[in-house]
Amino acid sequence: MPKLGILAIVICLALFAGLFVVVDPAKVIAAFGDVSAGSVVVALLIVQVQIVLSALRWQFTAARLGHRISRSLAVREYYVSSVLNQVLPGGMAGDAVRAYRNRTEEPGGWKRPATAVFLERLSGQLAFFLMTGLGLIAWPVFLADRLPEGFAGLALTFLALLVCGLGVGIFVWRSKLSARFERLKPDLVAAFWRDGAGWVQVLLSASIVAGYVSTFLIASHAVGAPLPPIGAFTAVPLCLLTMLIPAGIGGWGTREVAAAALWPLFGFTSAQGVSASLLYGSLSLAGAALPGLVVIAHQVLTGRIGRA
Repeated sequence: MPKLGILAIVICLALFAGLFVVVDPAKVIAAFGDVSAGSVVVALLIVQVQIVLSALRWQFTAARLGHRISRSLAVREYYVSSVLNQVLPGGMAGDAVRAYRNRTEEPGGWKRPATAVFLERLSGQLAFFLMTGLGLIAWPVFLADRLPEGFAGLALTFLALLVCGLGVGIFVWRSKLSARFERLKPDLVAAFWRDGAGWVQVLLSASIVAGYVSTFLIASHAVGAPLPPIGAFTAVPLCLLTMLIPAGIGGWGTREVAAAALWPLFGFTSAQGVSASLLYGSLSLAGAALPGLVVIAHQVLTGRIGRA
């Protein structure tokens, strides 16, 4: 296993070990006792909708770049990708596999599928960042009495990192990326601008993010910690944002740490936050696992595991 993969596993285990030193594991487990079958079924159905919409976003983006894939293939491949992203280090292994398996026989046949996957994920992450930004604005406006400890410092740090990131980005851009962007620019225009493509991306990405948030809210309610509506724009997006940190396995660990810190701001315990996050992760994995594993098994049996 590559060193970075081993490091990701170690970080994930260390986060859980530290978390359960602070939070009583018995309370975390006890919160699962009241989870209803109805909540599980509804959440699993939302996960299916979320994955299908993600597959449609990928199909649309790929088509805009001249890489045609069928709807059924897009859905099958997205299930596989979703499973791998949640169980392998880095959180992006499934995307790499999806791009590789959909390569063409032409010279450089992996480039177009890889670009489509990259831009499709970019669309989703932009929606995540936008929602998180709105949440940071909403917090002091609607929850002034529940600001996280050191919120001002956190906001200033975020702003400083943003400014530094922009500065580094401009420097790297001018030195290395400008030419690459010029080559990518036609693809960006095709995927996000021309012929109303941006509206399709916004609609799909907003719906997908709403699916993530809804599943998390259901999970939290199921463990006895029903968040108020404002939680959908504050605590939940911050938890989901931690899943983008490529220092663990599919967001496991980082997401739970964030939930343990944020749920007490709404009158719940850290243990309930951890339970909500664990249930969310389990539902997301379970919702993708069965269809994804069926596709993988079929590919193995037919000898086409290296190709979609």
